[in-house]
Amino acid sequence: MTAAGAGARAGRVVIENCAVATVDADSTEYGPGHLVLAGDRVEAVGPGPAPAGLTGVTRRVDATGHLATPGLVNTHHHFYQWLTRGLAQDANLFGWLTALYPVWARIDEPMVHAAARASLAMMVRGGVTTAMDHHYVFPRGAGDLLGAEIRAAAEIGVRFTATRGSMDLGVSDGGLPPDFAVETTEEALRATERAVREYHDPSPNAMLRVAVAPCSPFSVTTELMREAAALARRLGVRLHTHGSETVEEERFCHERFGMGPTAYFESTGWLGEDVWMAHCVHMSDDDIAAFARTGTGVAHCPSSNARLAAGIARVPDMLAAGVPVGLGVDGTASNESGELHTELRNALLVSRLGPHRERALTARQALRLGTAGGARVLGREAETGSLEPGKLADVVLWRLDGLGHSTIADPVAALVFGPPAPVTLSLVNGVPVVEDGRLTRADETTIAAEARTQARRLAALAG
Repeated sequence: MTAAGAGARAGRVVIENCAVATVDADSTEYGPGHLVLAGDRVEAVGPGPAPAGLTGVTRRVDATGHLATPGLVNTHHHFYQWLTRGLAQDANLFGWLTALYPVWARIDEPMVHAAARASLAMMVRGGVTTAMDHHYVFPRGAGDLLGAEIRAAAEIGVRFTATRGSMDLGVSDGGLPPDFAVETTEEALRATERAVREYHDPSPNAMLRVAVAPCSPFSVTTELMREAAALARRLGVRLHTHGSETVEEERFCHERFGMGPTAYFESTGWLGEDVWMAHCVHMSDDDIAAFARTGTGVAHCPSSNARLAAGIARVPDMLAAGVPVGLGVDGTASNESGELHTELRNALLVSRLGPHRERALTARQALRLGTAGGARVLGREAETGSLEPGKLADVVLWRLDGLGHSTIADPVAALVFGPPAPVTLSLVNGVPVVEDGRLTRADETTIAAEARTQARRLAALAG
């Protein structure tokens, strides 16, 4: 790829000679096509070369051999888990959590900052332009853990939804986490409100949003669930939690609450267009209908679901019912690759192991999950997730003329079915965050070294 000039927010960036998958409502594609970006917005997208006579062009990109897509949107993650990858390799969710809670209870601000930088670097280098994190472990005296993540996102240059998570149901009260790893209900609510008031930006082009996110039915009291929902709606922010992930969680909800997870969520005010839940693997027809009726979103995490033997989520049925569905990496202690673009392929392949077989998902549906679907789940579909005039200039150029992809004529199929495609250029607000496969605002070698240092420090403290 060749380029002239230096990118600048104030001028126009012209990208030409590439295939374009807009992921708009009509799934419009061009091959070849062009994009014109003006400042932080998409100004034009269409077939063939860009219009002649454009003024104020500060960069012109010849993207021959590439596919342009919207930036990927990650809807579920746990950044701090970067420091505990490769542990509890043969456990299901409850066994995995029981093994790792004592380790995670030792995290502190330097660890979380290093883990967040590494997690974000891995995702951004792989085409993510909007990231999300669910942080719910807050050891006493550990420092400003949410602030550490927010700093890391700003340093990498990615759009970010931070969720202030919480746990207040320790093992002595019938929950799964050890008592030393939980907060009181009052502490969690106060800290959550403080985080929203300090960090949340509701503006349409915001780089930082904050959501309210108690962890899960087996780590949070009913009081915290209800009060957190009321708090989020009073503050005008979104709600996130884990839901229906495993058969063990289903059994826990029936034993403790006398109902399944979806019915429990509805009883606590946790279904609605402002809510999205991670996993949602074990969903009945009635559960899916309830999500569709209320507009509740799902963060589908196929690799993590497989790693923890949770099962195959009914994504085709959710989509057919109209449930908003996006993709999530999940924490890298249960998805060691830490990349979202591999989830496009895994979402398609895992779904085809289910009852719908070869008709479960198409390549274009998988791409939509990772872009427009994720934007809808995060409540940002009016701003990002597709390449349309007026949308934010969050754009990725994938190189598809190399060894791994050059013989696949369909560029979307090449991206989804093929090996991970190199990212030649990734823009957030029209500003490069990746050039020729490398981060533009941070050094990967430094990030990797610091993460390794903090991982060893955590292991020593927990050992």
